[in-house]
Amino acid sequence: MPVKLLIIDDDADLCQLLARYLLKNGYEVETAYSGNKGVAKYKAAPFDAVIADYRLGDMDGVRLVQELKQVNKKAAILVITGYSDIRQAIEVTRLGVFDYIPKPLVPEEVLDLLKKMTTQQQAKEPESSRSVSGDFFHQEYYIGKSKPTTALYQQVKVVAPTNYSVVLYGESGTGKEVIARTIHHSSKRAEKPFVALDCGTLSRELAGSELFGHVKGAFTGALQDKEGHFEMANGGTLFLDEIANLSPEIQAALLRIIQERKFKRVGGNKEIVADVRIIVASNEDLKAACQKGRFREDLYHRLNEFAIHLPALRDRREDIGPLAEFFLRKSCEESEKQVACFSEKVLTAFQRYDWPGNLRELRNAVRRAVLLTAAGNTIGDDVLLPEIITYQGIAEDAPDTTTSSLPDQQRDLLKEVAGRAEYQAIMSVLQKVNFNKKKAAELLKIDRKTLYNKLKLFQGDL
Repeated sequence: MPVKLLIIDDDADLCQLLARYLLKNGYEVETAYSGNKGVAKYKAAPFDAVIADYRLGDMDGVRLVQELKQVNKKAAILVITGYSDIRQAIEVTRLGVFDYIPKPLVPEEVLDLLKKMTTQQQAKEPESSRSVSGDFFHQEYYIGKSKPTTALYQQVKVVAPTNYSVVLYGESGTGKEVIARTIHHSSKRAEKPFVALDCGTLSRELAGSELFGHVKGAFTGALQDKEGHFEMANGGTLFLDEIANLSPEIQAALLRIIQERKFKRVGGNKEIVADVRIIVASNEDLKAACQKGRFREDLYHRLNEFAIHLPALRDRREDIGPLAEFFLRKSCEESEKQVACFSEKVLTAFQRYDWPGNLRELRNAVRRAVLLTAAGNTIGDDVLLPEIITYQGIAEDAPDTTTSSLPDQQRDLLKEVAGRAEYQAIMSVLQKVNFNKKKAAELLKIDRKTLYNKLKLFQGDL
């Protein structure tokens, strides 16, 4: 069944553009051009999700969310906000809004957030157990057959049936959430919820509420009880991405929950049993973070019952061709346009390129190529980003003469100098765009999460 979506926005043009995009991506969409009409439609018929502008002609976001929650306290809502309203939008999340989307809207980001939100809404529905064998997982992900990938899934096969906590390490874009889902669906908890939370997006003020929930009146804006992610994942698996971003206070609370298997909502007195398997992910070494004082060592040892390192795409080049073909099929389905295939030059460029953004970067490169290629044509190198085509790569057998022969002290010094140079480059771009992180990330050709992580890392190291 398609997800039934209501868009509430007094900007009719934006409303219609967004509606058409989401219709093409398989959603059943209705629109309303005012808050009152939106609430009336929501009362008249059931909707799976709502996207609403924070500023409407007849009401603001707070009132709208309150009225929608009166109709259905579990309403799944995304709020669209301008830059000047982000502070208010964060406040609205305390009312139970899933997330806010800053303007200007990026359709792919809206789609990704919608998928995450509706996945969590459906998380409590029973799911059939799935196997990790074969090339595809749940018809959504291509696994691959290279040696690093085979070794990775062998580890998944070993740990999945257990109740061990798992730490997933890997660069951004290597598919850590995919592996977490695979572990869950191959475990005894497969019919229970899988709930994912990106700790990198949590503010210090909201982290406790998001993880543990809160009771009405616990803080300003807590107008009703809220279920936290631990409760949503009861009996199943909770996946915490970018775990190192949690504050020391939340790390301490998380440790207590793991030890005692129970917790209290923020502002509450009732103890709630936490029957949850925890899988965490990080793109930095948690042991090193412990040594730098950024992560609790006792929490690290509790979580590190089994560690899995995900290979970078450049380390599984045998999978690049099949993955590109897989993403091509998916992109054709999304765009409702049939593109024939890749030219040999494109496949060669894909094979040679180092893919610093890993699977995410490859997927985006293919989606862009499909968008720019006429239906029925072959994808040529003219629709690829210049850095992919011009990248020469490094011969596999060539020795690493850059730092491998240097003493450890000199190698560390070079890394420090390189880090400072990268920091200066990022700060220079930020200053040019008046510290607009979204624009800076676009100019630097990295996603916003990577930019935030780099800034946090620099603050700790420099």
